[in-house]
Formats: sequence, C-alpha cells, structure tokens
Amino acid sequence: MTLWPKAVRSAVRTGHDREIVAAYPYRSAAPTSLWASLIDSAGQRLVFAGYTNYFLWQNHPRLGARLKAKADAGARVRFLVGDPGSAVTARREEVEDVPLTLSTRIRITLDALSKIEDTPRIEARFSDAHIALSVFMFDDQMLVTPHIASLLGDESPMFHLRRLGDDGLYDRFASHVTALWENARPV
Repeated sequence: MTLWPKAVRSAVRTGHDREIVAAYPYRSAAPTSLWASLIDSAGQRLVFAGYTNYFLWQNHPRLGARLKAKADAGARVRFLVGDPGSAVTARREEVEDVPLTLSTRIRITLDALSKIEDTPRIEARFSDAHIALSVFMFDDQMLVTPHIASLLGDESPMFHLRRLGDDGLYDRFASHVTALWENARPV
C-alpha cells in the first residue's frame, strides 16, 4: 500500500524538477509580462547573461531607467555579453546569416548600457563562453535558454526556474554564470 496513489505521484513534482515553473518551446513564446514582472520584482540581483541581450531593450520601455532605479535601491545589475569583435561572434554571424547581425545587436546593448554606466552596482563584461546558453537571473527566479545550434535565440526553448533548495537546477545554472563572470573581461 502506498500513501500517494499513482495518479497523484505522476501529477505532483517531487524532485529537482519542482524548480521548473514553466517551459516554453520558444523564448519568444514567454509573455513580455513575465519578463517585466521578474525585472520589476527583483530587488537584490538581476543578471542578464544573454549573448546580445538586444531583445530586452526592444521589449521593455525605459529599461535603462528601471535598472538604474533598481541599482540605486541597492540591487546588483550585471550584463554578460559577447564581444562584438571576437572570432566567436563572427562565426555565429555566418551561421545566423541575418541582416541584423550579432555584433550589431551587442552594440545596441552596449549603447544602452553606456547611458547608465556611471551607476554604481551596474556592471558589464564580455564573454564568448556563453554563446550557446543564456541565463537571466532575478533574485530567486531565472529564465534559461539553451540555444539550438541553427536557430536564433528567440527561436530556442526557454525554462522558467525558481530556486527551492541547494544544488538544484537554479543553483547549477547560477554557478555556471558566476564562473563565466569571474573569467569575463570588463566592457
């Protein structure tokens, strides 16, 4: 005799997958309101470890002012972007073969960041090591996009995670981003 019937056990998550809040077949399938809610509700840490982060500036009005206000209130805001002049970026541009190149999208983010660069607690670094994985952290929640080789970032799947315990999915991706940050170069 088991305490929980099979139907309940199959419907209730009990392992590390409890940290998965939602899964989207495409990053672009996640509602803009989800991103806005995560950005607006975070108070301690916001990390944007996307290779270009370009779409954020397009989808979120006054993002720079919102992030500056977060930093002024004590939050740490970090951007990890690809180097627009690197060989990794150039190779990826050949694969994508789109008019709005990867290096242009990175430069748009760098331009937006330059307008708030003097704000304490807003930092940016270059890394080419995260070209195949984007991780966006908002305190204890995270959006993760593993990039499918031949697709653009918004065409790749995305997972919404919530930290529930030590060494779960959230912590594993957070450790990855921390290692990338420590090995990255200042913008």
